[in-house]
Amino acid sequence: MDAFLTIPHLLLYLLGACVLVQLFYELYYFLPLAFHKHQAPASPEELPPLSILVCAHNEVQNLQELLPLLLQQEYPAPWEIIIIDDRSWDGTGLLLKEYQLENPRLRIVQAQETPSQMSPKKYGLFLGIKAAKYEHLLFTDADCRPVSNTWAQAMASGFQENKDIVLGYSPYIRIYGFLNQLIRFETFLTAMQYLSFAKRGQAYMGVGRNLAYTKSTFFRNKGFASHIRSLGGDDDLFVQAAAKHSKVQIVIEEEAHTQSAPETRWRKWWRQKTRHMAAGKQYQKRDQFRIGLFVLANGLFYVISPILLAMQQQLLWVGLIIGVRYLGLLASYVPVARRLHNPVAWWLLPALEMGYYLTYIGIGISVLTTKKVRWK
Repeated sequence: MDAFLTIPHLLLYLLGACVLVQLFYELYYFLPLAFHKHQAPASPEELPPLSILVCAHNEVQNLQELLPLLLQQEYPAPWEIIIIDDRSWDGTGLLLKEYQLENPRLRIVQAQETPSQMSPKKYGLFLGIKAAKYEHLLFTDADCRPVSNTWAQAMASGFQENKDIVLGYSPYIRIYGFLNQLIRFETFLTAMQYLSFAKRGQAYMGVGRNLAYTKSTFFRNKGFASHIRSLGGDDDLFVQAAAKHSKVQIVIEEEAHTQSAPETRWRKWWRQKTRHMAAGKQYQKRDQFRIGLFVLANGLFYVISPILLAMQQQLLWVGLIIGVRYLGLLASYVPVARRLHNPVAWWLLPALEMGYYLTYIGIGISVLTTKKVRWK
């Protein structure tokens, strides 16, 4: 057999190809995000009237923390808060009525029953959107917390220049433990992808923890009709469908962030990611390809490089390729993380990456073999 066709050589070429793919993503998509220009805050006259919507199912404890933060928002234009009470029995309704007595801008929408074959959260959001007074809508979840009193202003500023959809960032709170490091890394990596892709005019998802769009955009795209029976997708699948005929803006300023408390148990986090990834099966083929190619290239890197090192073949070239790969990684990930005001433990990067890609594969298998997942 020709020397150039030996298994070590083929693996080396494949490893090099994987790294070239990764470098392309880092240079073309990710690195420009680090230099994304700061969003100029809109003047009070430019800010549109705004409806803030939260769908809550048995979230009385979270709402006790979230409602004061929402009511403290400094928003100079007309605005309202709509809480969709989705079949709660834990005292959520009573808490909302107590707050409403002293805060007339707070409105309550009741979702008592969910139509057959429809996601409860999507139905609740539909009711809330339908009831909203204003054209511009801002969404978050009951377990999220705006990091500033100007969160609504910062996100609504993204509607300047007649934008239809505004994608925000919502990291998780930093606590002790490897699971937390992994969750925060996964959230950062996902955000880096959907924000950078959107910056390149290829928006494919957003996160409901920090997302805004216009009422016209919602109804022009027939709401959640294209994925009405899917449990998830009220954020990512909707953005993917609507972005094709909409103007999309990203807002990544620190004051525009929301934060959430992460899961502290592997099983609960696995279940959460299974629900999120289930929606990915309905992504458009081009988006599946872009995301899949990035994951595949990184996953193969962690399969091939140990094999070549164990075979002790072409060690100089293997070491060079690995070194180039990590230099490219640091040169793009570090400045993007700094721009997002969300530092990650870079000394743990190899462990975090391996943990991420292994769980990604495991959750993907789980999604394919699990017939049903639940909202709550």
